[in-house]
Amino acid sequence: MSNQSNETAQVIVVGAGPVGLWVAAELALAGVSTLVLERAVERSPHSKAMGMHPRTVEVLALRGAEKRFLADGFPRPNWHFGMLENRLDFSGLDTPYPFMLAFPQTRTEELFEQRALDLGVRIHRGHAVTGLAQDASAVTLTLDDSRTLTASYVVGADGAGSTVRKAAGIAFPGSDATTFGYVGEVSLTEQPVLSAQTDDGALITVPLGGGRYRLAGMDAHRQGPDDPFTLEDLRATTRLVAGSDFGMHDPTWLSRFGNTTRVAAEYRRGRVLLAGDAAHMHFPAGGVGLNVGVQDAMNLGWKLAAEVHGRAAPGLLDSYHAERHPVGLALAQHTLAQTALISATTPEQRALRTLVNDLIGTVPAFATALADKLAALDVAYPAADAHPLVGRRMPLLALLAGRPLLLARTTLPEAFALAAELGFETAVDPDLPDARAAVVRPDGHVWWATDDTSEVPAGLTGLGTTFAD
Repeated sequence: MSNQSNETAQVIVVGAGPVGLWVAAELALAGVSTLVLERAVERSPHSKAMGMHPRTVEVLALRGAEKRFLADGFPRPNWHFGMLENRLDFSGLDTPYPFMLAFPQTRTEELFEQRALDLGVRIHRGHAVTGLAQDASAVTLTLDDSRTLTASYVVGADGAGSTVRKAAGIAFPGSDATTFGYVGEVSLTEQPVLSAQTDDGALITVPLGGGRYRLAGMDAHRQGPDDPFTLEDLRATTRLVAGSDFGMHDPTWLSRFGNTTRVAAEYRRGRVLLAGDAAHMHFPAGGVGLNVGVQDAMNLGWKLAAEVHGRAAPGLLDSYHAERHPVGLALAQHTLAQTALISATTPEQRALRTLVNDLIGTVPAFATALADKLAALDVAYPAADAHPLVGRRMPLLALLAGRPLLLARTTLPEAFALAAELGFETAVDPDLPDARAAVVRPDGHVWWATDDTSEVPAGLTGLGTTFAD
């Protein structure tokens, strides 16, 4: 019997976490035959991520997928930066969703998986990728049962230890761990503190419901990479930092992690692309990892689909690295900065912590800038010599079909007809800000804009990409 599998797909996504599932759904929405491979037989029962920041909820809303999350999640109007006492206020941010939405990753994966399946994605669990080879026309994956699968493109969404990234020869520069944190999910008999920070470490608590809580933080006395972490260790740490262990018992998850921080040198090499933790790893400070990964997937999906269908302008797929790699570098920078604040124990470090905490509490512009960064509302993709609106996000739209949208303040018959031929949606918005007409990309960022509506037909053709069936 041949080891060559009969199953084919235009794109294979490796990894069935939130990032892999979302990019697979985006590809399938655009009519791309997509297969997801996942080494684990079942979804993990543990939620590494516990919430969604504003831009991620905006991303879901672009596809009309936000309703279940908003109905079942718990909106928190403020969130921490580096576990500082003064929290960042999300309530005044320029977004329809000015909050951190507490929502467990296990449930996120369940809903993302159902969306992908509904769109026709095939998901195969219990299949690990062990090797990869590519040429000018295809990528071939070798599986742990010696079978091979071939696709036009492969997306590595297989985590920080990504087999796809390693097999593609993509460098992963950065720094090794110098600080180690912990997470524990336990039942508590007493109401815990929300957060605490002393010379002995740091603690933050998140209610999970039914008397169960997640406790996460740093123990200054347990900083060896191989230090054990048991329920007794968690009790001792919590007593040191918060003065009580709050009657903790019945742990279901105890884990330690370091602040190893790396960003892939290339988000694309040939026909291999990376997204999520496969492209960037960091200390889980501020709960931003899943959020940045889903936003990677949203940026990548429509571009890769256009490339697969042969409809993309030259360089469109390369713009994935050009736009998202700087975001990954910024992610690494601010999570390292938060790690320094969380692990502050020396007089110098404590002074820095006090200074930043005071700035958050007394300088609104500083606090808002940090909140925008955590929420990913500061991310834009401006183009040189382009209209100032280009690259900015348009958060109030619903692009349910995953197609670009031509917006204009008035009806433009010729331009609207051309847009329809190109497979673009069209709409009139008399209140369109800062331009008389604009094309919004499928990921909700402005692609092209003008103050002169006579330029619209040329602008549409100049994008060089069609979405027509």
